[in-house]
Amino acid sequence: MTRGPHASKTYDKSYDSAVQVSSEGLPEWLEPVAHAAATVRPTELSRFLPPENGEGRQSAVLILFGAGSPETGPELLLMERSSALRSHAGQPSFPGGSLDPEDGDPQTTGPLRAALREAEEETGLDPAGVQIFGVLPRLYIPVSGFVVTPVLAWWREPSPVGVVDPAETARVFTVPVSHLTDPANRVTAVHPRGHKGPAFRVGSALVWGFTAGLIDRLTHFAGWERPWDRSNEVPLDWHA
Repeated sequence: MTRGPHASKTYDKSYDSAVQVSSEGLPEWLEPVAHAAATVRPTELSRFLPPENGEGRQSAVLILFGAGSPETGPELLLMERSSALRSHAGQPSFPGGSLDPEDGDPQTTGPLRAALREAEEETGLDPAGVQIFGVLPRLYIPVSGFVVTPVLAWWREPSPVGVVDPAETARVFTVPVSHLTDPANRVTAVHPRGHKGPAFRVGSALVWGFTAGLIDRLTHFAGWERPWDRSNEVPLDWHA
């Protein structure tokens, strides 16, 4: 999540056609993900759930699946956050950020619009080619206080993507799902404070934390997970 508090953008009605949830016409390989989105419970995704008192910064991330290439198969869109940001600096993540007032109701379509808007601002993604097919339960990131709605989408009509603002985004890239599920690329990340969690080697980067946790749970509930060595631990200062 790359965006902290700054000036809100003018509301763009072009998002309205994309801000709806539909599984119509999804490729067959995405159906297990859509089913997981409709059935998974919050506690099956994370032990960190939104505070009952309603506190937290409402936000959303876009988990965008694309067809990829015939050689590599389906892929996910990721980005690397700028090292200059105040929170989660330098981490690979899904596009996303805080809801603006113009995004609408946080309990209904607000997170959908925010996920698309943030993805466009951060990667140049064209929302017109995106089909939202599911919304996961809201989760919580204690270290930054974000209450996050993960929005699942199909990149029906791929558009060029890349860094829009280097102050927020260091790079934009796609990763084949087959790479993420390859046991050779799976490790357990060890935080300096001793916390452990799933992580993924992606080239010279290590995907960990909230993003890795979502990928781990999605691949598990979609039936894509392959057995991997959880005792293979990597400190968070690891570099390839």
